[in-house]
Amino acid sequence: MAEPLLDGLPPVIDGRAQVLILGSFPSVRSLLDGRYYANPRNAFWSIAAELFGFDCTATYSERLAALQAQRVALWDVLRSCRRAGSADAAIDPKTLVVNDFDWLFDTYPGIARVYFNGAAAAGLFERLSRHPAPVTSRRLPSTSPAHAIPRAAKLTAWAVLTEAGS
Repeated sequence: MAEPLLDGLPPVIDGRAQVLILGSFPSVRSLLDGRYYANPRNAFWSIAAELFGFDCTATYSERLAALQAQRVALWDVLRSCRRAGSADAAIDPKTLVVNDFDWLFDTYPGIARVYFNGAAAAGLFERLSRHPAPVTSRRLPSTSPAHAIPRAAKLTAWAVLTEAGS
């Protein structure tokens, strides 16, 4: 039996956004909870909290507000797909539906930098989406627990988010 078609999460963004962090597609836990990076073993929230000075144990809405205060938006490359489990490698390549980045960049022209949360997000974006010319992009190490490099190395790489114009 084929896996059901899964729908991703809406973007977390407002008119102040200058930085966009793109994942590939939400994990099973994130989809169930309706929250980005809901797996407690994912280092995203602890890294973002350390970089931007907020409490990583705060409520989800408080964490989102803290990111938005730093002009950071969240979304994923894929709008929908079929996948068994949470691994990017389990995504059925015949079912990929990319999010509408033309709409996003037209609606939020202040976005100047895009950071990909891992190689899968970067690869999917490059393959499936038109890359807007005025936007710089950079792949960062995945915050997923499946990407087994030390948290300190991830934190060092992700520190680029706090550097103006990087």
